[in-house]
Amino acid sequence: MLRLPGRNDPPRAATVPTGSLRTRIALTGVLVPVALVLAMVAINGISLAEILLILAGLSLALWLTRDLVAAIAGPLQSLSEASERYAKGEAARLSEEGDAELADIARRFNAMVDAVDERERRIVHTALHDGLTGLPNRSFFAEKLDRAIARQHAEHRTLVAFIDLDDFKLINDTLGHPTGDMLLREAGLRLQRQFPDAMIARFGGDEFGLLISGLPPDQDCTAIARMLHAQVNSPILLGERLVPLSASFGMAIGPEDGADGNALLRAADLALYRAKDEGKGTYHFFEASLDERVRQRRRMEEDLAQALRTGEFTLAFQPTFSLQHRRIVACEALLRWNHHTNGPISPAQFVPLAEECGLIMPIGEWVIREACAQAATWPGEIAVSVNLSGRQFAHPALLPTLVQALAAAKLPPHRLELELTERVLAANAERSQATLATLRQLGVRIALDDFGMGYSSLHHLRSFPVDTFKIDGNFVRNLRGDRGAQAIVRSITTLAGALGIETLAEGVELADDLDLLAQQGCNLAQGYAISPPLPAAELAALLAAQHAGTERRAAR
Repeated sequence: MLRLPGRNDPPRAATVPTGSLRTRIALTGVLVPVALVLAMVAINGISLAEILLILAGLSLALWLTRDLVAAIAGPLQSLSEASERYAKGEAARLSEEGDAELADIARRFNAMVDAVDERERRIVHTALHDGLTGLPNRSFFAEKLDRAIARQHAEHRTLVAFIDLDDFKLINDTLGHPTGDMLLREAGLRLQRQFPDAMIARFGGDEFGLLISGLPPDQDCTAIARMLHAQVNSPILLGERLVPLSASFGMAIGPEDGADGNALLRAADLALYRAKDEGKGTYHFFEASLDERVRQRRRMEEDLAQALRTGEFTLAFQPTFSLQHRRIVACEALLRWNHHTNGPISPAQFVPLAEECGLIMPIGEWVIREACAQAATWPGEIAVSVNLSGRQFAHPALLPTLVQALAAAKLPPHRLELELTERVLAANAERSQATLATLRQLGVRIALDDFGMGYSSLHHLRSFPVDTFKIDGNFVRNLRGDRGAQAIVRSITTLAGALGIETLAEGVELADDLDLLAQQGCNLAQGYAISPPLPAAELAALLAAQHAGTERRAAR
């Protein structure tokens, strides 16, 4: 601790560097009186006695000057040393004792040190913690994990959990971002209460991390997983609203699953992906086979990109049948992938992957262009419908893509119908309304797919300008023997009729159900009762035969 000397302290030895303040004061105290004496001798010719008297006064002045030098230059030297030490990151404070002026300087210096230290503490805390929840962030988590890894061994294990909230974006979009923020904070508090000795971190978005170190070899990690599952898979009361909380997570245990922090985090992340593949609200421990699954996924991503370049994609078309006019009036374009080595791959397998890796945009653009080109060759006014993903619908390139595809095929806009799920529309209702209005101005039709299975509300149905409700096949199967299903179909067709919207029943497998659907007020139908999805050439032959039959009947 540095200390400012007081007035009564003994004088310090004048061991200061040349040119210092102390030296300059001392020289001034000597040179000025000497110069005055010499001047008086030269001018007045004073006597020896007078000179001796003056020298005695000069000696007294020198002694007082040395005391003044010690009282002023010493504290300033201490202030300089403290500043240099603080600049190097060392602790440095000054004693606040002594003269009022010097004590005030010391107090001001110490206050500055305290303010800088507090500001640095806030900066460090902000750099290592999440601003919303106050939890450590991913950087802090990784730092703590590296320390745990350095101490881990077979008798001192490390557990890492990677936690991801299910459908959090939907909660944000439907209940509002303030509610979503409250949910994140409450989820973090739950984890902290359940695992007070563990490190809980928010990685960003809806992702959290859990770190438990020093686990003995006989620790039941499955019991930890069950406790974690219970905390992140039960409703949360936010104010007066009970909000569902569901999360999936993956767990990895070192040293067997990872010898360093990055490896252990990657193992937990792979386990999380496996858990999400199995459904929501689940968890999975890391297994060595997950690495092979990741390699397969990467190969499929590469093959998807190659398939677009090499022309491995084709379209099949599912006819849409008018129950009133008893003929095909439209066809739904369905994407097919004939892999160069593995053969046909199910859309249920590759479409979600294309969504995740971002390839859905170029693939979706190809589908739109190809569907329009095919529809332009069909006879009459038969329309084509194309499914849009959430990314396509939200992308600013959608409208230019549609305009270019319609123009290139010379297809009238009213012969193109875009199919969207309720979930896509409900994700951002305000933006959806604006986009739908723009599409309607272009002249294309809009169909709401899987109606009754999503998150729509009467408010959304009134505000979304759509042309067709596609009734999910779950309501159509076994229609003849299920009065409840009939009532649901009737309620949907009644609602749609009141809104001026057509209804299309999906998954119709029995020809007898066509008449029953017409009795329930349904307008259109799709399914194997009419035709399975057909390649472009077979569909063209079917449509040509229908058109020829129509012309023959008209000629009679």
